[in-house]
Amino acid sequence: MHEAEAVVAAADSLRAVGQTYTDSLSLAGAYKTLGNRRWFHADDYAHACYYYGRLLREKDNPVEAMKVFINATHSRTHDYHILGRIYSNMGSLCHLAGEYDLSYDMYEHSASMFLISSDTLLYYYLHNDMAYELAEQGKVDSCFAIVEDIESHNVQNKTLLAYCNLSKAEALLRSFHYDSALYYAYQSKQDIPDISAVNLLFAQAYSFLGEKDSAVYYARKILSSSHSLFERNNALYILTNDDKTKDIDAVRQTAADRSDTQKLLEVRQGKMSQAVQLLEQDLTKKPDWKWLMAIVGTLMVIGCIIAIYIFRKRQKKELLAQKIDVLEQTAFTIQEKQDELAERYQTNHKQIEDEINSRCTMLRTNDSIKKTLVWKNYNKMCDIVDQRFYFIASKLREKHSLNETEVRLCILTLLDCEYDRMAELLFRSPTSIGTLKIRVAKKLGTTAKNLRHYLVENVCIN
Repeated sequence: MHEAEAVVAAADSLRAVGQTYTDSLSLAGAYKTLGNRRWFHADDYAHACYYYGRLLREKDNPVEAMKVFINATHSRTHDYHILGRIYSNMGSLCHLAGEYDLSYDMYEHSASMFLISSDTLLYYYLHNDMAYELAEQGKVDSCFAIVEDIESHNVQNKTLLAYCNLSKAEALLRSFHYDSALYYAYQSKQDIPDISAVNLLFAQAYSFLGEKDSAVYYARKILSSSHSLFERNNALYILTNDDKTKDIDAVRQTAADRSDTQKLLEVRQGKMSQAVQLLEQDLTKKPDWKWLMAIVGTLMVIGCIIAIYIFRKRQKKELLAQKIDVLEQTAFTIQEKQDELAERYQTNHKQIEDEINSRCTMLRTNDSIKKTLVWKNYNKMCDIVDQRFYFIASKLREKHSLNETEVRLCILTLLDCEYDRMAELLFRSPTSIGTLKIRVAKKLGTTAKNLRHYLVENVCIN
């Protein structure tokens, strides 16, 4: 343990001065040792996961790296800064796999962690990463909204501003606004001249605009400076199709180089896809209730044995009088316990109802309800609602067979939201909410007026 903690401390010290701990054997040992005692050393274990996962990424092993990062998210650490870095790495792996929506979610988690740890600069960096994922999908308005929000806080960091302009440029390139993309790319280059992604954007934009010489110029700069397979593949494509100064042999050689690069990309893509599958499986994994079933089964067996014993005892006539006395006394005791349990049940029922109403009030008055419940991610939202409201989402889906829209309406009804707020969150007109509410209430065997009372009493509590 002392050696493992020393390794983590050394890695922390090197990171503080911008260096990387490269002893893979020591990191692997620290990760394993701390993993065996992670419930008592959660923070150290999370740090070991981060450094070991980063090292596995550098060694081109994204699948094992993702496993390590996932383990870190379950470590119950309260070091939110390191969690922010871990989620950021998970987002990067998703980005390389082309899973931009999932990458956006991981970056959003990372930004939340940095905000909790009061690291506003990294918080804005991760918000720009979220904007870049939107840019990759050509969502110009959403991308610009995030970037402009960052710029509105008077951020003075030139590197961050350069990457913000790069996000704008990428969004415009993806939406075929090539001149505007070049404008923001030049803005980015003024702050940081040597970003290879900017050179790629120049090359692609000029190629689309038909300015072949400029496109070829920037493509050659990428080949001489960038080690990114993605960037080199795109640069080789431009040189294959736009460079008119080469003879046929040179063009064929460039095409062969691109073919080799594409093969490497395919191998990497396969590894990244496996890593993303691990993350998706973890996000959709349901809790294991086998232990509860085992307890219930044991109690049933014990109950059967007791029942058989009582039955046989009652067959013995010589003990009939004694058993009557025992049973009368037992009945009296049971009645007392029933009365006590009934009183406890009423008290507990009231406490649970008050707790549900309190949580509903907090969420209903929270302006960031979309963020708190992760409203865009249906499965994640259901998991959060289950944790806070006694598995109401799972009961509605499984027992009552409600679809996604109906489950969302029930959750908003439980929160006692106004019809306008429901319409906004469900992307419906306010006038259609009442009809939808009547339909859902009919499915549940109640009325629209009593729907919230039914959800509290018959779904949450029972």
